[in-house]
Amino acid sequence: MKVALFVTCLADVFFPDVGKSVVQVLESQGVEVVFPPDQTCCGQVTFNSGYWEDSKKSAKHFIEVFENEEYIIAPSGSCASMIRLHYPKLFEDEPNWKKRAEQVAERVYEFSEFLVHVLGLEQLQASFPAKATYHQSCHMGRGLGLINEPLQVLSKVEGLQIEPLPNQEDCCGFGGTFSVKMPEISVAMASEKIKHINESGADLVITSDLGCLMHIGGFAKRQGNGIRMLHVAEVLANQKG
Repeated sequence: MKVALFVTCLADVFFPDVGKSVVQVLESQGVEVVFPPDQTCCGQVTFNSGYWEDSKKSAKHFIEVFENEEYIIAPSGSCASMIRLHYPKLFEDEPNWKKRAEQVAERVYEFSEFLVHVLGLEQLQASFPAKATYHQSCHMGRGLGLINEPLQVLSKVEGLQIEPLPNQEDCCGFGGTFSVKMPEISVAMASEKIKHINESGADLVITSDLGCLMHIGGFAKRQGNGIRMLHVAEVLANQKG
């Protein structure tokens, strides 16, 4: 099986180890991973800001780069939901592009979703002795309806103990440009999230969205809170021995 990696802007710029971990885990399952070098942003930032014509340009480029791939894997529920849920809406007045957008959208998978629903992941050679909690991102849960998939794959990691996160469905306050336009509310939401993380007793927070990882991790660091943040792929890529 061959898949194409859509690494996303945040992984490319801030979290390259997440992209490397995704490749490592997929290859450990016998999957060939290719990286289309012409890929750029999915257009979510402009879409969320109301600049839909600019998002169309990004979406058309994404479609042209990826439309011949059978499986497209993203380490981000946020970007996967942008392509799957919003690309077809962008082209309501352009039937040809709408059809191409729908065809691409059907082949986009969030990382843990692909492991569970396509590969049927049974075993992992992963070990991560830690007491962790899982932060469910808004786009993963409310957007794609992927709530149990990350927990399913994490349950196969030797030594990893997952503690419930109080009010887990609450947003962390990032929301892309929301955190820029509404900084006071964004900070208050991050503070509330950190409070619940501390209540869980975990010393590690795992998430599937890099925006959440950056927002919660950055806020915790500025508070002097030593809690560690990792993406699901980084935990799965931690091999035994």
